Amino acid sequence: MCTGTRLSPGDLEREIGAFVSRYNERRYQESLNNLSPADVWYGQGQAILEGRRKLKIETLNLGKQLHYQEKTA
Repeated sequence: MCTGTRLSPGDLEREIGAFVSRYNERRYQESLNNLSPADVWYGQGQAILEGRRKLKIETLNLGKQLHYQEKTA
């Protein structure tokens, strides 16, 4: 929060807590296959990776379809 305003000690503690939470729990981490620690902790990691895999395949297939349509048109 860079608003240029001064924060009270309580506000500052809340802002630091929010930053630490975001950094430690919700930030995607390359060492966790670009999952957040919360995703891994709550057991959602495999479902997210599977969804990403399916989306990647669908996207590649759509690209191939569009490429072949352009070639035949």
